[in-house]
Amino acid sequence: MKIAELNVYPVKSLSRISLERATLGVRGLAYDRHWMVVDQVGRFVTQRQVPGMARITVRLEDDWLVLEHPEAQPLAIAMACHDGPRLTAYVWDDACQALDEGEEASRWLTAVLGDLRGSTLRLVRFDDGHQRPVAARYLQGEAAHTAFADGFPYLIASRASLDALNLELQRKGLLPLPMNRFRPNIVVEGASAFAEDGWREVTASEGHYRFGLRKPCQRCKITTIDQANGIIHVPGEPLQTLIQMKTQPLRPGAYFGQNATLLKGAGQHIAVGDWLEAIPTSMFAEC
Repeated sequence: MKIAELNVYPVKSLSRISLERATLGVRGLAYDRHWMVVDQVGRFVTQRQVPGMARITVRLEDDWLVLEHPEAQPLAIAMACHDGPRLTAYVWDDACQALDEGEEASRWLTAVLGDLRGSTLRLVRFDDGHQRPVAARYLQGEAAHTAFADGFPYLIASRASLDALNLELQRKGLLPLPMNRFRPNIVVEGASAFAEDGWREVTASEGHYRFGLRKPCQRCKITTIDQANGIIHVPGEPLQTLIQMKTQPLRPGAYFGQNATLLKGAGQHIAVGDWLEAIPTSMFAEC
């Protein structure tokens, strides 16, 4: 199989940037979930609470992170590290050290998204000196860290799995969905539908990088949000269909894609078109 898409999400829950080539890091693709929107007490804010976040597009220029919204002038944030105020930002139960991007960014976000239960919004960046480990119970001997992603540095999905889901949606009279509903970093093609749920590792055919697939990704409300406009057209879908498909028969809920860690290749490049090989879990069980 080969890589069909690479996506990076510099600001958690804002729009993606599609890439042809990216640099691999222990915390994910370069700049992935490196920034995050928080409320006034530092809690992470996502499309789960504010679907309109999907309308903010993101660009990475040589020296700037640029946020754009159809109802505001662009906001430019210097890419260079700075000595701004530090604060604690929270992703689920994890406390992360972060740097505040300042009052201009706060005013801009609050203006385009509205306050959240009376709370102004702020933009923070991950402190490079901080380590946020992946929960050890999901690992298999490796050390793994992430930035502001929900829990893992990489999310891998398959085009064949999306095709299978869309076939079920169309049988219900619903429109097919694009892959951006699932916000993966790496999309593969050439495997059978949901084959990824039986993989333990994925390796570049040339051997210069290797991923460990560590946890099926349980999906949330964000998959119901149109990423072009922040609108929920069909409440509950595709979650209800994924539950009915029982992609993870022993787990309650809706699952699509696999959370992954980087086992080898930090600093190496990954590119659309790279050929991959999958190592199934069963091979390890037999050893």
